[in-house]
Amino acid sequence: MYPELSFQEVQTPAYIANYLRSLDIDVREGVGGRGVVGRLIVDESLPTVALRADFDALPIQDLKDAPYKSTVPGVMHACGHDAHTAVVLTAAKILSEMKDELKGNIVFIHQHAEEVDPGGAIQMIADGCLDGVDAIFGQHVSTSLDVGKIGYKYGTATGIPDDFTIKLKGRGGHASRPHDTIDPVAAGIALCNQLQYAVTRRTNAMDSVVLSITMFNAGNQHNVIPDEVTIGGTIRSFNHEMQETMIKELNRTLEGLVRTTGVSFDLDYMKGYPPVVNDDQMTDIVIESAARISTVNETIRLEPDLGGEDFSYYLQRVPGTFFYTGVKNSSFKADFPHHHAHFDIDEKGMVNAVSVMLESVFTYFEKESR
Repeated sequence: MYPELSFQEVQTPAYIANYLRSLDIDVREGVGGRGVVGRLIVDESLPTVALRADFDALPIQDLKDAPYKSTVPGVMHACGHDAHTAVVLTAAKILSEMKDELKGNIVFIHQHAEEVDPGGAIQMIADGCLDGVDAIFGQHVSTSLDVGKIGYKYGTATGIPDDFTIKLKGRGGHASRPHDTIDPVAAGIALCNQLQYAVTRRTNAMDSVVLSITMFNAGNQHNVIPDEVTIGGTIRSFNHEMQETMIKELNRTLEGLVRTTGVSFDLDYMKGYPPVVNDDQMTDIVIESAARISTVNETIRLEPDLGGEDFSYYLQRVPGTFFYTGVKNSSFKADFPHHHAHFDIDEKGMVNAVSVMLESVFTYFEKESR
């Protein structure tokens, strides 16, 4: 009910830190900026597993009809990061109560700013959140999966989410005399169409790539051609070769637009997170663990998708896996896509998220102790 945007989190990390301290877990705040790390250390000589949750929200007005809807205008948890936080806090509570039985150590990584580049993960890693960690598990709630289902992916799981902002500069004037102007609106419309040509005719159809225009901001008067237009969007791919191809095509298209229309441009291109690449053995542990949970009805292998997730940075340092927990329930409209103003979840699915995480930790410790 009290969401906070990326890099603006204040009350959320404070709440998390206080909760972990109430469990007698060693807590460090301000990790990498606004992150929180809790350490439940049994014996430094034993293996250490990290559990990660993100806690930032999105700049979307919450339109769902629920008593727990956001109280902050224009901000909501439209991606389930509040659920991720609750899952790992619950796991921390259970694990702290059975500390004497554990065959290893647990690090609870509560990460800020997953939604906005450069993301909180890389900042927290630089500040030592993975020090001493041997393996890591993370999960994401999914309204594409019914409650009772757990999804997993071997190998490459997500794409590279690049963002771009283009400012087209022309020469404005009266709408009745477009010949006296350099019209950036007309040029911008042409650009949007030509960029789709780059996707369909400049890349191999067998390679996955998405280019979506999500912003087009121009004038504010019916009879005025503006001086500038701002266009924004995203390019998604699975590998760096395709990423570089699309960057080249974007620049080539812009340069052609300058020659044909007379506009000039500024391009701000922001490379996104690397792909999430799951470790096969760690993924096997999640599959084995899910099979032992009575409330998990089905474990499903999912195809890679072009969403972005900075959990990838953790996996570049230690083996781990990122799985998906079903929270879909159409009976009370918990079936809207992520980043939607009506996004909601069936909280019963969170029980499975906690259970699979805990069982995965226990299974990992068992395998390491053999």
